[in-house]
Amino acid sequence: MDRTIGPGYSRLGFEARRHFWPADPPEGALAGRVALVTGANSGLGKAAAEGLARLGAVVRLVVRDAARGERAKAEIQAAVPGAELHVDRCDLSDLTDVRKFGEAFTGRLDVLVHNAGVLPPRREETADGHEVALATAVLGPHLLTGLLSPALTASPDGRVVFVSSGGMYSQPLRVDDPEYREGAFSGAKAYSRVKRMQVVLAELWADELGGDGVVVHSMHPGWADTPGVTTSLPTFHRLTKPLLRSPEQGADTIVWLAASVEAGRENGKFWHDRRVRSTHYLPWRRESEADRRALWAFCESATR
Repeated sequence: MDRTIGPGYSRLGFEARRHFWPADPPEGALAGRVALVTGANSGLGKAAAEGLARLGAVVRLVVRDAARGERAKAEIQAAVPGAELHVDRCDLSDLTDVRKFGEAFTGRLDVLVHNAGVLPPRREETADGHEVALATAVLGPHLLTGLLSPALTASPDGRVVFVSSGGMYSQPLRVDDPEYREGAFSGAKAYSRVKRMQVVLAELWADELGGDGVVVHSMHPGWADTPGVTTSLPTFHRLTKPLLRSPEQGADTIVWLAASVEAGRENGKFWHDRRVRSTHYLPWRRESEADRRALWAFCESATR
């Protein structure tokens, strides 16, 4: 179904697979645990935050706009009475902001969900001089993971989830031009490039933190009807709306990866609809080990 894209990525794939996939985590599976979700004010992030709260987690909504975060918190609170929710303001594209937030973080952390992302209409750079899609989805999350790693390793079951996209299949790992300075800029291509980077970065972080008991995975949600899709891809949204998943369906695997026993037995995998998926369909797009290490070196250098 995934190789034909439409059936697998749409709500049709979700509805077909849910009858056969692993069981839901039990009620209260995350009771007493703390989950942090970036980009949690709407769409997949908000749906993931609500799903985690339903399983008993204390959820920290990390958002760029505090007012929108408070509105999301109120809506989740209404849907999950008694949930403990907190709003933290942090712009993942601003490395100074990320460093300030990460260094000031205190308390417990069991689940870190990297959901924040952007599909820019034109090439723009952050105050740090980085292309904005790269900064938001790769550099900010890389820095934040490192800063929060002591809290994650202190957890008895620390987990990190990178929310990627099926669009990453269309792009190779571009360590030769990570800032997208060469050629005509395409927002959709920039988005797909950084989503490919996220998948590789998740594997590298799994190697980095696995020895300390932290599980790191990446996933893609399929085609979900979110504000980001409506705004950034209006034609796609208009043509595919009847087939789009709800945000809750798109976020299902995020929540499952955070809470299920099965996901804790694996590390460094790429998931879709609660199942490990191949990270490449075209063998000539597989990155070399040298390219993988180059990505890590670039992220380290760019976030110093």
